[in-house]
Amino acid sequence: MDDRAARRRRLVGSTAGLCVGLVAWNNLVVPALPGRPASAVAANGAATVALLAAARWVGLTRDELGLCRRRLPAGARWGGACAALVLAAYAMALGTPVLRPLLADARVEDLSGAQVAVRALVSVPLGTVVWEEVAFRGVLLAAACRVLPLPAATALSCAVFGLWHVRPALSGLAANGVAGGLPGNGTAVLLTCLWTAAAGLLFTWLRLRSGSLLAPALLHLATNSLGVLAAVAASRSG
Repeated sequence: MDDRAARRRRLVGSTAGLCVGLVAWNNLVVPALPGRPASAVAANGAATVALLAAARWVGLTRDELGLCRRRLPAGARWGGACAALVLAAYAMALGTPVLRPLLADARVEDLSGAQVAVRALVSVPLGTVVWEEVAFRGVLLAAACRVLPLPAATALSCAVFGLWHVRPALSGLAANGVAGGLPGNGTAVLLTCLWTAAAGLLFTWLRLRSGSLLAPALLHLATNSLGVLAAVAASRSG
């Protein structure tokens, strides 16, 4: 019993450390990297490999991590269906004049065609989607489920995913010239964190329903990569 209690305490400690480390990584470490965005993609790729290796070393199984091969077809079906819905939603928004400006983003206005392609096909898939799905719907969820009931583990993963987006939210506000002072910016960041936490809940549901990380990854990829293309189209339509 003492050995089991000690293992549980270590797992609780490592899960808490992972939560803190993930929040610090995206809000403090990555923004300080020189040579971004290329360096951020490389760093996130390396972090993905390291985190998966650590997860396997501590005994988390492929099934717990959402990486079981037999679940890939289900992941492809669920994720593909959701990606198709995202594509339809972006197409509808671009085709509706009153909605089109909502997709515009100053961060992509001046990108060349090659830069847009790199962002949509390399930076987003490798630097964002794979890393975030492995970290949140893979390792963190699996580790939390070892020490918490599933609802609590899901809530923890989603909350950390929301906090993960504090710095990106501030960067987005600055890039788009939105300066509402501390109250306004604080509200915008809070809403962004709540929105991304809710998105994390959907991603987690897909992960659990399909049994595969592929399902949330496909939805995540469609949302972000198609979002880049939609933002470019909206920003240049005028």
